[in-house]
Amino acid sequence: MAKKVLITGASSGIGRDIARVFDSYGCELIITARREDRLAELSHELKGNPRVIVGDISGSDGAKELYEMTKDENIDILVNNAGFGVWGDFSSTDLDRELDMIRLNIETMHTLFKLFLRDFKARGSGKILNTASMAGFAPGPYMAAYYASKAYVLRLTQSAAGELKEAGSPVTVSALCPGPVETEFNTVAGVHFATPSLSSEYVAKYAVTQLVKGKTVIIPGTMMKVLAAASKVLPDSFTAEVTSNIQRRKGNKKER
Repeated sequence: MAKKVLITGASSGIGRDIARVFDSYGCELIITARREDRLAELSHELKGNPRVIVGDISGSDGAKELYEMTKDENIDILVNNAGFGVWGDFSSTDLDRELDMIRLNIETMHTLFKLFLRDFKARGSGKILNTASMAGFAPGPYMAAYYASKAYVLRLTQSAAGELKEAGSPVTVSALCPGPVETEFNTVAGVHFATPSLSSEYVAKYAVTQLVKGKTVIIPGTMMKVLAAASKVLPDSFTAEVTSNIQRRKGNKKER
């Protein structure tokens, strides 16, 4: 198991539970997020006395600052997990909120991914986990920008994995693609999942296990694996209609 892990978006949900998994393996952690109280709470819970970095890493400047703070820490694994979603009709959703989402989900992820991947390749070791989503496999009416951002994460990770394989590099990169998970993501996005959700604890344990194995695309849950396979053969128009129906039901319950 790796000695040192950097986890973004560690204050709640999947990021928090991934931190718990790595801590249980005796790894040294660096955890970062915006909410100091949540990070402090997690830090006190973990056994390994993690380094806590509080700050907003949205956009390339924030990501570069985090990289500069941690690049000499001999990090073995980067968990690129920070992100959020926005629900609503694309023509009506708040533009600034969506641009904030794009900066975090895409620009921050891309910047950290590239900078640490360069270091890992030069060193000849390391693993990166980028949190994508099942949303990356299909069009997403009523969460259009979010679905598009996760498609970017998925395809970028797959492309980089192909390059690493051709180069014969021991470095591996993985995209975590969960379906519905009960986390604070739902509250932030203003939705409630209309389909059964997995626990973030299960998703975190599965993600770490598959990451260690070097799996490129990590899909927790049998049903989600079936849906991912189906998305490759079903017309986009059909999947868009199905997704639209799901998202409308979620939006109707967004008071949660």
